[in-house]
Amino acid sequence: MVKPTAPKKAPTKANKPATAVKGAGVVAPGKQQRKPKTEYTAELASQICDHIASGLPLRAIAAMPGMPALSTMMVWLDGRHAEFTEQYARAREAQADKMAEEILSIADEECTMVRSDKHGSKDDDGAGNTEVLFDATAVARNRLRVDARKWLASKMAPKKYGDKIQAEHSGPNGGAIEVRSTVRLVKAAPAESQE
Repeated sequence: MVKPTAPKKAPTKANKPATAVKGAGVVAPGKQQRKPKTEYTAELASQICDHIASGLPLRAIAAMPGMPALSTMMVWLDGRHAEFTEQYARAREAQADKMAEEILSIADEECTMVRSDKHGSKDDDGAGNTEVLFDATAVARNRLRVDARKWLASKMAPKKYGDKIQAEHSGPNGGAIEVRSTVRLVKAAPAESQE
């Protein structure tokens, strides 16, 4: 038995498939338009590293006009362009330093305070009775912003911003580790003569 097929709907603007028109830049839904392959130049590498040092992530740089795709930048870092690899490493260290500075400015922000009119009462002079409160949402958001920057900085420059973990082995009460060994002497069985 053959199943009947549903009648096809006429294409509407909402469900009409995108068609590629040469030079029009139309892309099918769900597909990203690929950037043309960019040739490596020292000037372009320098611009990329300047953007990194200023705090921009690679995805944001790749989205900028005139910049290569993220995959192209990653290929450039594979060792074929030693000067770019070195410049990139220095830019990442500068980005970690910038994040450390941002941590201080976020911690020092005063925008987390809100003024509240206490019970709506008025003083004798007619001014409102206010108290300073901290906005819990703003404080939590700033804590998240600081923690994210601390984590990223520790990954970008672990020697400078990473946690120093030092493992020490010691015996009881911090003393030396005592090593004991036991030696057991066993009398060998007489060898059987072979004739």
